[in-house]
Amino acid sequence: MKEKVLIANRGEIALRIMEACKDLGLEYVVVYTSADEESEHVRRNLDSTSNVRRAWRIASYTDPNDILAVADHTGCTAIHPGYGFFSEDFRFARRVTVRNRPLTFIGPKWEVVKSLGDKINTKRVANKLGIPTIPGTDGPIYNEMEAEDIAQRLLEDQEAYHIKNPSILVKAAAGGGGMGIEEVYQVEHFRRVYRQVQNYAKRQFGDGGVLIEQRIRDFNHLEVQILCSRHGERVHFGTRNCTIQSTGRQKRLEAAPCFDDSCFSYDFDAREVQEKVVEYSLKLASHVRYDNVGTWEWIVTRDGKPYLLEVNTRIQVENDVSARISYLNNKHPNLIREQIRLALGDKLGYGQEDIKFRGASIEFRIVAEDTYRGFAPWIGTISRFAHPSHEWSAVYTHVPTDRPYSIPSDYDPNLALALVWGETMAEAKERGRQFLSEVVIEGSNAAGGQIMTNLPYLQENIDRLLTF
Repeated sequence: MKEKVLIANRGEIALRIMEACKDLGLEYVVVYTSADEESEHVRRNLDSTSNVRRAWRIASYTDPNDILAVADHTGCTAIHPGYGFFSEDFRFARRVTVRNRPLTFIGPKWEVVKSLGDKINTKRVANKLGIPTIPGTDGPIYNEMEAEDIAQRLLEDQEAYHIKNPSILVKAAAGGGGMGIEEVYQVEHFRRVYRQVQNYAKRQFGDGGVLIEQRIRDFNHLEVQILCSRHGERVHFGTRNCTIQSTGRQKRLEAAPCFDDSCFSYDFDAREVQEKVVEYSLKLASHVRYDNVGTWEWIVTRDGKPYLLEVNTRIQVENDVSARISYLNNKHPNLIREQIRLALGDKLGYGQEDIKFRGASIEFRIVAEDTYRGFAPWIGTISRFAHPSHEWSAVYTHVPTDRPYSIPSDYDPNLALALVWGETMAEAKERGRQFLSEVVIEGSNAAGGQIMTNLPYLQENIDRLLTF
């Protein structure tokens, strides 16, 4: 039976999945909400001349019943969750695969999503494998005396290493998204903060467990792009650096590879650190029998110490940054295409020795936001959107270029992903400056105010890439 994919996402990632399906010769269906009717991922699939209906309206991208009803009605055999929404929800992945009419979940098997989606469990497994994680507990602490002993030891260790302003973070173990986190600089203040966080955790999450870990400052945020098949094959597509982020920890500029001596004079062997985080990432992938695309996130301190943060069991926004420094049969691979192909049971068909790395790439996330007011979102209507086309650039966007577009207030006002690449990081940076200077975005809001975007911010931060 020929496979048919339901694309359970929106915007640029829906378009990229759609193109990957076409490339593989697969049928597909997109879903959309009323807020997204003018999005390109919808408009391109509302062709009145075709007998095949490819766009179906739903109430919400987070309503599994709606999505599965469309999948059944249209005869889909697989669901691609994109990123966000259901992409790392093991319950959804399990439901999709064990129902009376099972579908293929395009991502890792649900057991792996569950295992690595639990940051505490990931840290515990990593520690057993000798993979470095941020110093601290790898499980919730409920005893105040035990917690204070751990806090004192962590503070003393930092002092022994002459770390300036040593501190620890006290976290609600069941929390997430930055909720229930307090910082402690002196052990004398620990018990008060511990009780405060524990009480908060009980109220908010019904679990008074607390995590304690060293606060790491002055670091770079790195990622390793992994691809695995359901036949035990594993490869990586290099590293990238995503240190430049908004105040809400949303990435704005990403670059690959993760370090470059032309950008900064590192106090460590950058190549050795890069090889080490790749080695550790593949070790964990092998241990858990990872079987699709995934990203291993790391922080590396100024003195070159790497610590595993977490594993993202999905395709990431910035996957193409890695693809643009990778060559498979002298071509940039399409990692979304590879993700779909492997989820449907194909073998990898190549090994690490077949992947060659060359050059540098940068991704810019173009967003309608006020970067001077805490990256506050801007909502209004875009009257003109134009971007250049070069042999060394690519743009992924759901914003139309031939008609006005009202930015939905229901979602983040992301407008486009722009990628540039070159033979060196210096060349990629120069091309990035040129590209951004050629982008035209015009529009206004209901009050008549002119559109605000982060284009100036992106320009200003190019020279910060890969630095400490």
